[in-house]
Amino acid sequence: MTKEPVNILFTIPNFITAGSGRALLNVVERLDRDRFAPAICVLKSGGRLEDEIRARGIPLLELPFTVPARPLIRLPGLIRQAAKQFRPYGFELWHSYHYVDDYTEPLIARAAGVKAWIYTKKNMSWGGRAWRVRTALAKWVVVQNETMIEQFFAGQRRKTRLIPRGVDGGKFHPDALPRLKIRRQLGVRADVPLIGCVANLIPNKEQATLIRAAANVPGAYLLLAGKPLDSGYAAHLHCLCSDLGLVDRVHFLGPVEDVPALHAELDLFVLPSLNEGCPVALLEAMASGLACIAARNPGSQDIIEHKRSGLLVPPGNPEQLARAISTLIDSPGERARLGAAAHARFRAHYTIEQEAARHAALYLELLG
Repeated sequence: MTKEPVNILFTIPNFITAGSGRALLNVVERLDRDRFAPAICVLKSGGRLEDEIRARGIPLLELPFTVPARPLIRLPGLIRQAAKQFRPYGFELWHSYHYVDDYTEPLIARAAGVKAWIYTKKNMSWGGRAWRVRTALAKWVVVQNETMIEQFFAGQRRKTRLIPRGVDGGKFHPDALPRLKIRRQLGVRADVPLIGCVANLIPNKEQATLIRAAANVPGAYLLLAGKPLDSGYAAHLHCLCSDLGLVDRVHFLGPVEDVPALHAELDLFVLPSLNEGCPVALLEAMASGLACIAARNPGSQDIIEHKRSGLLVPPGNPEQLARAISTLIDSPGERARLGAAAHARFRAHYTIEQEAARHAALYLELLG
C-alpha cells in the first residue's frame, strides 16, 4: 500500500519584507511530493512570491501562528484558539522561518497535534531567555554556520543541524551575459577595474568601510547594489563619497533584479558586513565565478577558505580591505584562480539542491 505524503507546514511572517522568503520557497518547491505535502502560512499576505507559490500548487494560508505571550494568564486560551485553526490540516511537521525569539509558535504547533516543531536560526542575534525557551520547545534547530552552534547552542548540540544556504547554479554561473551594459551606461572603459557589492544599505553591511577602502584604490570604480533600507545610513554613504572625492567613482545602483548580469561585468566582489548568518550574496558571487573578498564574520568565514577560495579581512578595517582589493586588481591571474576555486567550492557545498536534500533528510529523520 502506498504511504500518504507527510503534511508539513512552513511559517514565515510574510513575503513582503521577510528576506528569507525565497530561501523558504527554494526548499519547499524541491521537496519530493511523493513523500511530502508542503503548505506555507503567513501572518500577513502580499508580495510577488505569493503568485509563484500558488502557481506551483502549494497551499498558502494566512493564519495567526503566533500570539501575544503576555499576560501569561491569557496565553493558554490564545494557544488553544490558534491551534484550533491548524488542527484540521493534520500537519505532522512544522518548520518555522520566523526570525524572532517568539516561543508561542511551538506551543500552538504542539496543541495542534504536530509531531515535531523545528526552526531555522538565520541571524546572529541572541536576546537571551526567550531564545532559550524557543530552543527548548524545538525538536531540532537548523543553524547556518558553525559559530551559531558554539555561541548559542553549546549545551544543546544534539538538537542542532548545520544546513547552510544554497544558490541556484542554473541562474548564477560564470557564463552569464552582461545584459545590463553598466560599463556603457556609466562610461567606464573595459580596462578599468569594477568592484561590486550586493547588499541592502544598512549599517551592518558596512558599505562605509568599502567606500573608505575604495578611496585608497586609485582608478577602481565601485558599484553598490541594494535597497536604501536605512535612509539615514544611505545619506551618510552619499556624504562620505562627497567628502572623499569619490562621487565619480562610486555608483549607487539601487535594487538590481538581474544580479547574474551585474556579476558578469565585475572584476571583483566584496562583502564587508560586520555580521552574517550565511550570506547568500557572497554565495551568488562565488557561483558566478568571481574572486571574492569578505569581512571575517561567522557566516563568511564558513564559506570562504582564506587564500584558497577567496580572501578574508578584519571587519571595519578599510586599510586592510584596500590592500586586499589592490592585491587582486594588480594580479589578474590570482583573481582568475580564486574565482575558479570559489565556483568549485560552491558546486561542492552550496547548491540549492544540496540545501533542499539536507532539509528533506532531516524531515525523514524526524519521522523515523
